Parts: sequence; C-alpha cells; structure tokens
Amino acid sequence: MIEGLEIKDLVTIPDERGFFREIIRKTDAFFAEGFGQLSHACMYPGVAKAWHIHKFQIDWWYVPIGNLKLVLFDKRPNSPTQGELQTIFMGENYPAKVVKIPPGVAHGCKALGGVTHLFYITSSVYDPNEEGRIPHYDNTIGYDWLAGPEIK
Repeated sequence: MIEGLEIKDLVTIPDERGFFREIIRKTDAFFAEGFGQLSHACMYPGVAKAWHIHKFQIDWWYVPIGNLKLVLFDKRPNSPTQGELQTIFMGENYPAKVVKIPPGVAHGCKALGGVTHLFYITSSVYDPNEEGRIPHYDNTIGYDWLAGPEIK
C-alpha cells in the first residue's frame, strides 16, 4: 500500500428500516489533520477524472451511491513507495470505507456502472494554488483510463 494512505473500514448497522453508518468523527486518529471543506461530486457512467495532486492538502473520500475505481500514484520524491500505483474499489458493491489520500499522491477516479456520488472532505478550503493537475495520459504514471476491466 502507498505510504501514508489509510483506509478506514466502516461499520454498517442494518435493520428493517434501512441502515446506519458512521463515516468520520473529529476524534478519529484517521482525521487528525482536521476539517477544511466538505464537497459532493456526481459522476455519470464511465466518466473518469484524472489526475489531481495536492502540495499540502489531505483528502478523505467516501462513495455512498454507485461504484468508483480510485487510482493513486505516489509522486513524492522521498517516499518509500515513490512510483507505486494502487487501485481501490469503493461504493455500493464493495465493503464500506473511507480512504485518506496524503499530499503528493496523484489520484483519479472512474465511475463504474451507473451514476456515482463521491463525498470528500479536504483538510483545507479550496485554493487554486494548492490544486495540481496532471494530464490523464501522463507517461510517467502510465495508466490507461480508457482500458476496460482486466480479463481473467
């Protein structure tokens, strides 16, 4: 796993009315850097968004509706996992989780199946100088966002 990346498995309490799921508490060690902003993104089927990277900001991602493929690439020069690529599947068809993305780790996502909703918290409010972009076809990462599922 990419150094500094954390996954919090969530507990779901179902009953005949539906379910309850706690996402993040401000007292979680997982959330020590604190709250800056809560955002909600909706992606239509097959949409890919890549690559984003932050200098200092931390992101926490949660997918309550739909399914998402999150892909991460460690671009930090002094990281023990520099150059490592990691894929995490999130959403309705996967175990409930929140993913903490550290600064310096490029990340992108692709909506799988139907409409997908992403809720994400950032450790600071939006700052265009903090928001880095890398082209989706970047050769140093070498990830093909147009490729379909692996054939096994």
